[in-house]
Parts: sequence; C-alpha cells; structure tokens
Amino acid sequence: MTQPPQRDLFGQIDTPPPAPPAETGLFADIVFDRPLDHAYSYSVPENLREAIAVGKRVLAPFGRGDKATVGYCVRLSNSAPTRALKALYRVLDNEILLTPDLLRLTRWMADYYLCGWGQVLNAVVPAGARERSGSRTITLLEAVPPAELPAEMPELTAKQKIALQHLRAEDKPMEPRQLARLARCGSGPIEALVDKGLVRKSTRRVDRFTQTTEEGISPDPSLRLNADQLQAWAPIEQALHGGGFHAFLLYGVTGSGKTEIYLRAIEEVIRQGKEAIVLVPEISLTPQTIQRFRGRCGEVAVLHSHLGDAERGGHWRRVAGGQVQVVVGARSAVFAPTRKLGLIVIDEEHEGTFKQESTPRYHARDVAVMRARLENIPIILGSATPSLESWHNAERGQYTLLSLPNRVLDRPMPKVALIDMRHERAGPGRFRALSPSLERAMRDALRAGGQVMLLLNRRGFSTYVHCASCGHVETCRFCDLALIHHRERDVMLCHYCGYEQAPQRLCPSCGVGEERYQGLGTEKLQAEIEEKFSGYVVRRMDSDSMRRPGSHARVLSAFRKGLIHILLGTQMIAKGLDFPNVTLVGVVSADTALHIPDFRAGERTFQLLSQVAGRTGRGALGGRVLVQTFTPEHPSIALAAAHDYKAFVATELSQRRAHGYPPYERLVRLIVRSRDKDAANEFAERLSGAFRTALAGLGHTSAPTAPVRLLGPAEAPVFRLKGYYRFHFQLQSASAAALHQVLRAVTGTLRTPSGVEFTLDVDPLNML
Repeated sequence: MTQPPQRDLFGQIDTPPPAPPAETGLFADIVFDRPLDHAYSYSVPENLREAIAVGKRVLAPFGRGDKATVGYCVRLSNSAPTRALKALYRVLDNEILLTPDLLRLTRWMADYYLCGWGQVLNAVVPAGARERSGSRTITLLEAVPPAELPAEMPELTAKQKIALQHLRAEDKPMEPRQLARLARCGSGPIEALVDKGLVRKSTRRVDRFTQTTEEGISPDPSLRLNADQLQAWAPIEQALHGGGFHAFLLYGVTGSGKTEIYLRAIEEVIRQGKEAIVLVPEISLTPQTIQRFRGRCGEVAVLHSHLGDAERGGHWRRVAGGQVQVVVGARSAVFAPTRKLGLIVIDEEHEGTFKQESTPRYHARDVAVMRARLENIPIILGSATPSLESWHNAERGQYTLLSLPNRVLDRPMPKVALIDMRHERAGPGRFRALSPSLERAMRDALRAGGQVMLLLNRRGFSTYVHCASCGHVETCRFCDLALIHHRERDVMLCHYCGYEQAPQRLCPSCGVGEERYQGLGTEKLQAEIEEKFSGYVVRRMDSDSMRRPGSHARVLSAFRKGLIHILLGTQMIAKGLDFPNVTLVGVVSADTALHIPDFRAGERTFQLLSQVAGRTGRGALGGRVLVQTFTPEHPSIALAAAHDYKAFVATELSQRRAHGYPPYERLVRLIVRSRDKDAANEFAERLSGAFRTALAGLGHTSAPTAPVRLLGPAEAPVFRLKGYYRFHFQLQSASAAALHQVLRAVTGTLRTPSGVEFTLDVDPLNML
C-alpha cells in the first residue's frame, strides 16, 4: 500500500518512493463479517485462479497483522490496481454458495439496513452449508472405459473377474463396500483391480442428511373454489402466466380459504418447472401446515429453528441442486438458493417474528418483496389482519388488494362477547383467573361435546413476587424486570436474560415480611382449571412445556383426536391451527400487552385477539369467543370483538398520521449500551450532538415539520437489560433517502469508546 508523505525533523516533506509497477492478472473484491461498508481488493495467485469464483468463500490476510480471515468473493476483475495488493491464501469452497440474485439482494440489504455486506452474507448462508456439516467424503470406483484399457490385459483371479463384472454391469460409480458386498469378496481383489489399471478411484462429497418423507401423507385433492376465491385467484393466475413482478395483498378473514389460494399458485409454478418459497411464522410451522404443503406440492424442504447445522446444510444443498420444488420455513427461508424461483408466498405477513433482532436486523417480509422485485416474479402476502404498512401500500397502489370477506362453506364468524372484569363478581377466597361467566361457558361447551381453547400470553406461575411489609419486588440481577415464578421447576426466572434464583420465604430487603406470589401465568391457569374441571383432560402449550422434540406435534394430534378437552397456552395456540370441534375460545386477559410503551401495542392486541377468535367456529357445531378485559371500550378490543378490521385500520392510521409514525414516516431506532451507566450516557449525548450537527449541516432542523426529526436520547423503557444500561433515541422521516443520508454522515465517522456498544435498527418493531 502506498504510504503518505512523511515530514522529517525540520518540517521538510520527504519525497515519496516511486509507485510500484501495476500488477497484472486476476483480482478479487472481498467482504468480511465486519461492520464495514466497502470491499477489499486482493490479487489472486496463479494456483487459485481456477478455483476462485464470485459467491465463494476465501481465506485472506486482513488487518495489520495479516490475520487469516474468512471473507466472501463478490467481484472478479482483470483491471490493474493502482497499488500493490495482498494475495489471497486459499479458496474454501468447491461450489458457489451464493447466486448472482442473492448477491444483489444482500447488497441491497447492507445498504438499506446500514450494516456490512459481509455481515449479511454470513447470516444468509447457514453454518451447515459453510462448513459442509452433515457431509462426508466418499471413495468411488468405476470401470476404466474400453478405449483406455491397457494394451495387454493382465491376468485376473476369479474374485477379481467377478468384481469387475459387477462394476461394469452397474454402469455407475460405486463405493468399495458396495462392490465388495455384490462380489462377495474382501478389499484385496478390488485394490488389485485398481493397481492393474482396470478400475479407477475418485472422491466425492455427499450429504449424511437425506430428506425423509413423512409417513401417512397422501396427496390432498384440490378443493373447488368459491366465488370469493375465484375472484381473488384470477389476477394471481394471470400474473403467474404473464410473468413480471406483482405484489398481492390477500386479505381474508380467518377460515376464508387463503391456504387453498397459496396451494393453487404453487402448483401452477411447479407445472412451469419453477420453484416457490413459502414464509410462515415459526409458531405456525405446525405438523398440520407442513402436511398440507407436502400433500400437494411434491418435494418440500421445511426450514425451522429446531434443525441442526447438518440438516440446514443438507436442505441448502438440496435446494441449490434443484432437488426441491417448494421451500417452507420461517424468516431465513427467504434466502433459499433456488435455481429458478417463480413465486414467493408470505402467510401471516403481519407477524412480528419476521423481523430479526440481531445484525442484520432485516424484516423478512420486506426482503421478500425486494427479492420478488429483483427476480421479477409475483409475491403473495396473506393475512386476516394485515400490517398497517402493507395495508397502506395497498391503498397507495403499491400492492394489489385481494379480499376474501367470508368463511368457506358460508360458515358464520364466531360470536365474540366481552366480559367486563370491572363488574364481574369474584367468588370468595383467593384470586381466580376464570370469571364465573367464562367458567359457565366452558362447562356448557364441554357438556355439549365440544372442546375449549384458552389464551393467556404469559408464561410461568406468578408474574411477580413482592413483600407484603415493605413492598420490595423481586427483580433480575441484570435487568430492570420482575422475576417470574415457575412452580414446576420451583425457580424465579428472568424471561429476557435467563437469570435464575431460588424462591425465598422471607423478603431479602427487610428480612421480615413474607413473599407474596402475585400475577397470573399459564402454569397458575392450568392449576386452576385442573382443580375446577377434574374430570377433563387439560394440556398446556407454551415454550416451557413444549421443550422436548415432537411434543408440539403430539399434543396437537391428541387434541385433534378429541383426547384432550381443554387446551390452554400462549400465542402458540393462536395461529396455524384448524380444529372443527373447538366450540369455545376464551381469552383470559386481553389487556396483557395493551399498555406497554410501544406505538404498535394496540395493533398487536387487535391482531392476536382476531387470530385466536378464528380458531373456533370452523366446523358444523359453530363456536363463540369470550374475552375477559378491564378495558372493553378500547378500540383494539371492541373492534376485534366486532370482526371489524377496516374500522380498526381507520382509527389506528389516523393516530399514526397525527404522530408521524409508520406507515406515514420511516423510523430508525438507535441504542447505546454499556455496563457503565455514565459511559453509555456520555456517548449517547455525544452521538445525539453529532446527529444534530449533521441535521443542521444538511439543512434539517428538529422542528415537527422538518424532513428528518431526532427524538432523544432518553433511558430505554427497559433501562438495564442483560447487565447493560441502555439509552435510545430515534430518527423519523417521510423519506428513507433522507434518513440514510443523515445516518451515513454520522455513523461513517463515529468511533465508539471502549466498553460502549451502539446498535442501529431500521424499521424497528421492538421499542422496549
């Protein structure tokens, strides 16, 4: 690298040495898993030029110490550089990991989410594909073709002749053990054939993991579409035949037949010799969902968080090899290396789990839309409660709105009744989760032969523990959050950092008062139900009770067969399930997430209530929903009870417009954290000052009408989390370009002090 001119002791500038002659040959641009916004150029040694390719990983010298570092090749060039370059050490991959389409997509992600391209690539390619997990090298044998045989055929023993005959008869390479088994010989005769030039060896990398098809899955017949479905299907079918980018927002009430539209579209894509990607929330990857796709869509790869590196790597290679027609999975499935992608489907597109909360902090829905745009294909976004961002895009004409306003078979929507807990008379004795009205309705439903589902979106037994004398509340040592008592394990647990401590009888603060266990979690709800409904089978579904592999599938299968009468749980039971015999759904506490400091709290509450209400009334017996709440007049609750999504949207959008929140303005959240509170505060103030200076330099102000507005810094709602003190502030603008301009102007020159971390979240969903 050319050094800058140096001054001698007397202030004279030394003459720089002459520039080295321009290099010739092949040069590679490499990006690393670092928060860097540019690539580094390297020369490609002669011995690596056959192996190097765009989309492969390499080992390159990086930094002052030339430490061997893994990077991704993103460009090759023959253009001579203006300075001497370091040479690559090795090429790590035999096969190209990243297609040109994925490289374009990840480049866009790095620019939009303001992170390093190498960071994005490292998150996109599964560890199993990078490290060839689940694969092994095998030796293969094949007979030498007649034209290449020795001029004089050597003499062969009887076993050698038999082995050679079997190998020629197979007409394909075989492993030595397979040939030995067929010829009924040991390794000696086979090695002799190799030594005599009649058989040659080669090596190949193969997967240990092979896809197994679920037993008992028979092809499902296509269903006859009703009038609403036909009207929604027509423009999708036209787009699939006509080609090009089209974004469809399929708004359909629960039970309206959205999945059948997805399946029709996928079948059409497969007939065209193309592939499809289906994104579903992790929580909706139920056996029932997977079975429907496998019953209709040929070879399906299912990607979820419970897969090991070997299985993930095996799926990646199968998709890249064209062995899979449909990829079904959670957010990371959007990066599946399909060879000829024809369609992307996003079910429950409103789900917050499509947003990743670590670098790169991407939203899979938005990435999927961009991938569809870049690859010029249709995309379908489906939901009974679309996100306000997607609905706004449909209003602006960015998406084509398709509606399924009625349930299939003309089944009515379930009747929803609100139970005002302010006026519900509590019985004598200790606190009860079930109001008398909900308890009576459960008994009526069970006596009539129906099943009951109960939603309580909070794990544990008691959600906080406090002292009756001094009021001390047991909190996490590392977070500003109350500890949750889990009675089954008899432990006090923090749901954010995992900290545990043993329950105490006396208050650790005053040493006098007894600890009282307050609040309601799914464990306490289960105990109450088992006490009141002792003659019925009760099961709980939450992340505590569903830890063992297959437990989720076993409970749902038993519930479908009628072996379980009452199923209770967190939002795990609210989505992706279809049980015709469920005649009552009860929401134990509709207010759980309504009052947290997040502008999306009302939207999330409405969506969850609408989704869980949709679990009933799907069969001939009909169904109803009872919602316990202390705020029945709140629009999120009242309009969910009325199944009036459009009225809720109108109310919520007016609030968002008034305060400049998405979808009307873009939002970026910045978090400064450190174990030293003062260091975090000082850097947050310095960072805020840098942004204000940049805004003034670009002609912006902090006025409400400014193109870019800065709010903060302030303590985050959860100030201490996992041992770190956190300050946050946010930038808002109607222009994404203006936001990015300001952010690049500041973050490109900013250096964080030791012990302080700084994160940047574009389009954040988590405001805590």
